[in-house]
Amino acid sequence: MSRIVVKFGGTSIVNGERIRLGAKAVYREYKKGTEVAVVVSAMGHTTDELIKAAKAGTDGGVDARELDDIMAMGEQTSARVFAAALRSLGADARYIDPKQREWPVVTDSNFGSANVNLVETRMRVQKFILPLVKKRVIPVMCGFLGKDKQGNITTIGRGGSDITGFLVGECLDANEVIIVTDAEGVMTADPNKIKRAQLIKRISVEEMRDLARFGAQVMHPRAMSYKNPHINAKVIHFRYGNLSVRGTTIVGPKEVESVSVRAYEKPLAMLTIVGKEMQTTPGILVKSATPLTRAGINIFGISIGPRSFSIYVMEEDSSRALELLHKSIILNRKMKSVTSENNIALLIAESERFIYTPGAITKLSEPLARARINVIEIFSSRASISFFVNWDDRKKALRLLKQSMKEVK
Repeated sequence: MSRIVVKFGGTSIVNGERIRLGAKAVYREYKKGTEVAVVVSAMGHTTDELIKAAKAGTDGGVDARELDDIMAMGEQTSARVFAAALRSLGADARYIDPKQREWPVVTDSNFGSANVNLVETRMRVQKFILPLVKKRVIPVMCGFLGKDKQGNITTIGRGGSDITGFLVGECLDANEVIIVTDAEGVMTADPNKIKRAQLIKRISVEEMRDLARFGAQVMHPRAMSYKNPHINAKVIHFRYGNLSVRGTTIVGPKEVESVSVRAYEKPLAMLTIVGKEMQTTPGILVKSATPLTRAGINIFGISIGPRSFSIYVMEEDSSRALELLHKSIILNRKMKSVTSENNIALLIAESERFIYTPGAITKLSEPLARARINVIEIFSSRASISFFVNWDDRKKALRLLKQSMKEVK
């Protein structure tokens, strides 16, 4: 027996016609004997309108707990309407929202961006939702919402319905999670900006997470934390009214995501080119880096200042790199001189929590400063922070960073 979780985004249920189209697609699978659970977002831009009304009506005085309770009305309405649409087709369907005893998603009380208690949520999904699915009842659940231990309604962050979809799929031990949206799937670029954007037929969790972190609207990055490698997943367009269309398949993850700090195993070198007008000269960085690429020298990072830029390479490649960069300087009057510094360690801290944690860099770097460890450079890339320190400080810095990661919540 196949078991699927279908999540409908706000644009895919923006009005009665689209709700009917989605309900028919679910009912078609239901008639095949498939066990189905549905997760719905608020219709269209309902959440935005609720936020706008709440803030205007209170002159900005609405607190986070009240705002979560108000925002929840969008998903509660969607669940009721979608369940009614399924019943009108002949399916046995029930809406499930946080006001009910059976509501399964348990969170902390961090209103606006609550964290899911996976252990308790799984237990409640197995207790209340799984029996419905097995009885051939389609539960239609509110996405984006949770409930804390005091019974307050919480929200798990904008775009959180994606999280709910994968979370319910994980807790139900589903065979597949299907994300229904207003895109054919994951594209090679935003089709609203690039006319020749093409459908990507297959993408990894890691790639999908990075796309979402850097602005792709098709998926919430935190949702990928709940993607089980043994559960199939795909993104499809609502307009087909068919859950069997191909779309984009999401595979993985290869390993369970974890908070991690690691050190690159070999020392690096920092090569710095100085020149007063370099920053305002188009193409000068490419002219410097291209000879390194042609020579097979890997670049670990580049930092740009007002009168210089630094390129990080492996120390064993630094002599060749220095020669090549010097040749570029001789050919370009904008570049004045190149210098090198060896024995540099690269430490990389990674966590999805960095995206939602103000001051994460400070929390990690302050213990290094107290230990009088000089940080040569810091690169920040959403959920990844790289520290360049002296090689002799590598072990101590690694230990301090691992301790500091516990403070990033």
